[in-house]
Amino acid sequence: MDKTKNETVLTVKNLKVDFTTPDGDVNAVKGISFDVKKGETLAIVGESGSGKSQTMMALMGLLASNGKVTGSARYGETEMVGASLATLNSVRGSKITMIFQEPMTSLDPLYKVGKQIAEALIHHRKMSKAKARERVLELLNLVGIPDPNRRIDSYPHELSGGQRQRIMIAMALANEPDMLIADEPTTALDVTIQAQILDLLADLQKRFGMAIVLITHDLGVVKHVADRVVVMRRGEVVEHGSRDDIFERATQDYTKMLLASEPTGTKAAPAADAPVILEGRNVVVDFNISSGMLFKGTRKFRAVDHVNVRLHQGQTIGIVGESGSGKSTLGRALLKLLEAEGRFSFETTDISALDRTGMRPFRKSMQLVFQDPYGSLSPRQTVGEIITEGLYVHEPTLTKAQRDARAVAALKEVGLDPASRNRYPHEFSGGQRQRIAIARSMILKPKVVILDEPTSALDRTVQRQVIELLRDLQEKHNLSYVFISHDLSVIRAIADHVVVMKDGKIVEEGPTQEIFDNPAQDYTKTLIAAAFTH
Repeated sequence: MDKTKNETVLTVKNLKVDFTTPDGDVNAVKGISFDVKKGETLAIVGESGSGKSQTMMALMGLLASNGKVTGSARYGETEMVGASLATLNSVRGSKITMIFQEPMTSLDPLYKVGKQIAEALIHHRKMSKAKARERVLELLNLVGIPDPNRRIDSYPHELSGGQRQRIMIAMALANEPDMLIADEPTTALDVTIQAQILDLLADLQKRFGMAIVLITHDLGVVKHVADRVVVMRRGEVVEHGSRDDIFERATQDYTKMLLASEPTGTKAAPAADAPVILEGRNVVVDFNISSGMLFKGTRKFRAVDHVNVRLHQGQTIGIVGESGSGKSTLGRALLKLLEAEGRFSFETTDISALDRTGMRPFRKSMQLVFQDPYGSLSPRQTVGEIITEGLYVHEPTLTKAQRDARAVAALKEVGLDPASRNRYPHEFSGGQRQRIAIARSMILKPKVVILDEPTSALDRTVQRQVIELLRDLQEKHNLSYVFISHDLSVIRAIADHVVVMKDGKIVEEGPTQEIFDNPAQDYTKTLIAAAFTH
């Protein structure tokens, strides 16, 4: 096993990736070189837009149609750059697999997750459907999916964000590949499951001698699992070395800046007499779930169980909890985006009985930033068209020039070049796409924004920028936020009140400092310990 550690699985030399856009060519990757050895974990880190993901998409032959790759990427004796589709298909999914950053866009919504995992086994290993199903159940157990016998027949939309990411991991591991490319594999996972997934990957790596290329902005994860680290910035390698070299003896200012980045600051509570702007009383959300092929009918799953939330003007409520705890469902219920029981009010208006048409006048004031930016951005629209779309509905009298001016201002506010409004979502990194999603909501100047994991796809340096942006916008416009996240360091920096959820119920809530310094419930203590003990 020792000798395999020196065996090179992948050799990348002078790899360049360029995209052709209406504004000219974009040089996403500028001639980088590195290798990956069997049994090691190589972490590629850097800010959003540094070229981390595009490097791996290029060598896998998965670039967008306007992308071009040159250079060399050799898997054993196989040259991946310029390889035929047949050659790529013989390697992808079998010898080299990839976990994508945004699982909802990688899973087919029309097929049950068990069938999607089994497809790789049937195609590459020629397994029977029965044998493949047995293997799928093993994999679902391995990646920590609860009740795998039921979940194997679930559709992607029936799973939480974290559960969908675990399905992607199961799919990638199905054929025990030589190399696993993990693009932000813990982005959608809560802190307790992060640790389980990282331990699982480490265990499988030891068992099979698998190489792992970890693409991430989470330096805490890198410090925990990486053998070597490549630091990228603007398409180039800034620094590379062993984990200890990078974390203890970094020589480049950029690397030192990344290591020092962490969300900071605290949020003051609003004035005691601040009016209530959004309220949900005794909120209950039930979903009907099919019982499967052997038993006809449905059963109810209670996602939110008699929850009370009161949001004051200028307040930020942070909602935390593990994947599947009901955080996102509660956020959508508060905006009346799904069927829910309870009493709901916005400002002084009871909106409980309003239907879709009745809610339309309130939509401009009540906005939602989604967890998965790529899934919520139309690939057929330019960024400018995406962020101004709501203006056609809510401010129809604006001229084209006025809409364009609003788009320019919104992009500047979220730290993007206004010239990028003529580009398409696939031309941006995950973090940049999330900022586009935030700009789309903020352009309408809302009063309440539900932010569902808005920083989950962002590197730490950009997280700080977005948190500061959200604070500035809140102060400037007296905005109210419900901030849903599994990242407790972000919650601590931006929220003044914390709600802890588990299994659809509130287990604890209170002022942020009180919850973090003196948690009363064991569950809260476990979350905090997992978040701040890397």
